[in-house]
Amino acid sequence: MSGAPVKFQARKSVGQVEEGNDLAPKFDARGLITVVTTDYSSGELLMQAYMNAEALGLTIKTGEAHYWSRSRETLWHKGATSGFVQRVRELLVDDDQDCIWLRVDVAGGASCHVGYRSCFYRKVPVGEDFDARESDGHVDLEWTDRDKVFDPEKVYGDAPNPTKL
Repeated sequence: MSGAPVKFQARKSVGQVEEGNDLAPKFDARGLITVVTTDYSSGELLMQAYMNAEALGLTIKTGEAHYWSRSRETLWHKGATSGFVQRVRELLVDDDQDCIWLRVDVAGGASCHVGYRSCFYRKVPVGEDFDARESDGHVDLEWTDRDKVFDPEKVYGDAPNPTKL
């Protein structure tokens, strides 16, 4: 594996981006691209995150998910601390190349730093469910998973919380 960074093509035309063979990702004004990550076998949505060019390049080169943490403003190799590494089985880019979809196998079965398998462990009521659950402008979330795969205190110890309020 070469030590040189992955080079992306300049975006020249709609045809090149939408129907060509060039990888020409569109990073936003902050230099980030949205990433959705699902379980390769089940299709379960595990998480949504961001990559910068370096994280995308490292993911392509290593076959393991790397992201950019907006809250910590740092590159992050998923699973480096917890051991729950995401092995990329497939990396897809959407039609206008401004979103990445990773299909992964997860060592240990967890992708959420809170301890759940998926970062999406609560749902927001909509329609009639919203009417039944809304009270004085407050919406109660419905838990879809309460079984943690791991205890974050044991895994991360005194490490700073990876998110900021």
